[in-house]
Amino acid sequence: MLRNLCAAVLAPAALLLAAGCVTVPKTAPAVAAVSPQQLGLSQQRMMSVDKQWWKGFGDSQLDSLIEEAFAHSPSLDEAIARVRRAQAQALAAGAGSQPQLTLDGNEIRQRLSENYTAPPKDLHIGAGGGGVYWIGELGLNLGWDLDFWGRQASLLQAASSQAYAAELDRASARLALAGSIAQAYVDLYRAYALADVAADAQTQRESLLRLAQSRLHAGLDTAVEVKNAEALVPQARLARLMAENQRDVAVHRLAALAGHGADWYDRIQRPQLKLDTALPLPDALPMDLLAHRPDVIAAKARIDAATADRAAAKAAFYPDISLRAFAGFQAVGLDKLLDSNSAAYGVGPAIHLPIFDAHRLEAGYLGATAEIDGTVSQYNDTVLGAVRDVSDALSRGDSLMRQRVESEQSLVAAQAAYDLAKSRYKSGLTSQLTVLNAETQLLGLRAATVGIDANLVIARVTLLLTLGGSFEPPADTAAADNSIPSSPSSAVAGSGASS
Repeated sequence: MLRNLCAAVLAPAALLLAAGCVTVPKTAPAVAAVSPQQLGLSQQRMMSVDKQWWKGFGDSQLDSLIEEAFAHSPSLDEAIARVRRAQAQALAAGAGSQPQLTLDGNEIRQRLSENYTAPPKDLHIGAGGGGVYWIGELGLNLGWDLDFWGRQASLLQAASSQAYAAELDRASARLALAGSIAQAYVDLYRAYALADVAADAQTQRESLLRLAQSRLHAGLDTAVEVKNAEALVPQARLARLMAENQRDVAVHRLAALAGHGADWYDRIQRPQLKLDTALPLPDALPMDLLAHRPDVIAAKARIDAATADRAAAKAAFYPDISLRAFAGFQAVGLDKLLDSNSAAYGVGPAIHLPIFDAHRLEAGYLGATAEIDGTVSQYNDTVLGAVRDVSDALSRGDSLMRQRVESEQSLVAAQAAYDLAKSRYKSGLTSQLTVLNAETQLLGLRAATVGIDANLVIARVTLLLTLGGSFEPPADTAAADNSIPSSPSSAVAGSGASS
C-alpha cells in the first residue's frame, strides 16, 4: 500500500524533474588549495613536544599562572562558548534527518459557515451550519524527511565540520594563551633585570660622586667634576623609577592574562627562569608542519563545511520527499472528542518540488560555490602565514644566538675597560669623562645583553607556537606525510557534492 502511494507521488515528480523545472547552475570552485609540496618543507619531522612545555623553564610560579589562565581566562571561555554553540548547531542539523513525532491537541470555539460545512446530523447541539460549536482535535503526528538526495546529510556534515573547526580554534586559543603568558613572564624577567641594571647604575653614579668629592678635598679635582657627578645621580634615579614602572606594568599584564585583577599583583614575585633550558625545536621547516598547526586544520575543516553546504544547496533543486502520518481524534462537540467514532488516521508520502522560485535556489548555489573559494583562499593564507611565521622565527632565533655571542664578548671587554678607567681615575691618571664614557658603554651593553637573552627565550617560545606547540593532531592526520588533514566528519558527506 505504502509502496503504491510512494510510486504514485514519485512518478509525476520524476516527469517534472525531467522537464527541468529549476536547473542547477553550471559553476565550480575556482580557487585551488596550496599543496605542501609547494611550500618548500624539508624531510625533517616535528620533534616531540611535552604537553606542558612551559615546565621546562623550571619556574613553579609560571606553571601556576598558566594553569590559572586555563581556568579563568575570558578569551579561553569565549572560545569554549563558540565550541558549545557549534556543537548545538551540529545537533540541530542532525535532527533534520530523524523522524519527528509530536502530540498536538486543540479545542476551538468556532462558528461554522452555512455555505461550507455542517456538523453531523446526529449532533443534538444546534442546527448545523451557522451554529457555534466546540471543534477539537487530538492526535500524534509523524514527519520523516527521507533525504533521498543527501541534503540533510550534507547539512549535518557542514555543521559537524564547523564544530570541529571551533574545537580547533579552542586548541589554538589555549596554545596562544600559554605562549602569551610565557612571553609576558619573560618580559617580567627582563623588567626585573633592567631594574637591577638601573639600580646598579644609580649605585655607580653615587659612588662616582663620592669619589669626585674626595678628589676635590684632596685637590685633585675641581668643583666642575663634582657638579657633573651630582647631576648624573638624579638621572640614574629617574632611569631606575622608569624601569620599576615597566616591571609593575609587566605584573599587571600577567595578572590579566591569568584571569585576575589587582588582587593578584602582590602574589606575582620575581621570576626564577632557567633561560638556558632547551626546547626541542627543529632548525628547518618540518615536513609535517601543517598537521601540527590547529589553525591550519581548522581552516581545512571550514573548506569541508563549505563543500558540504554546496552539496546541500544542490540537493535543494531536487524533490524533497517525506513520509507523513497522523492518528488521533477529531470531533465537533466536547463530549464526542474521545468517542471511538471520532478516530482518524492517515499515512502517506509528501513531495515538495521547486518549479519557479525567482532564482532563489540558483543564488544559494552560486553563493555556496563562492563560499568554497573564500574558505580555500583563507586556508591558503593561513598556510602561507604559518610557513612565513616559522621561517621568521627560525631566522630570528639564529640571529639572536649570534648576537648573544657578540654581546657577551663586548660585555667582558666593557667591564674590563670600566674597571681600568675607574682605577686610573682614583690614581689621578685619567679624567672623570673617561670613567663616565666607560660606564655608559658598560651599562648599555648590560641592558642590551639582558634584552638579547630575553628575546632569545621569547623567540624560542614563538617558534614553538608557530610549529603548533603541544597540539596533538588527530591520529589519522598525524600518520600522513604530506597530507592536508581533513575533519573527522568528512565521511558523513551526502551525494550531489560535485559541480
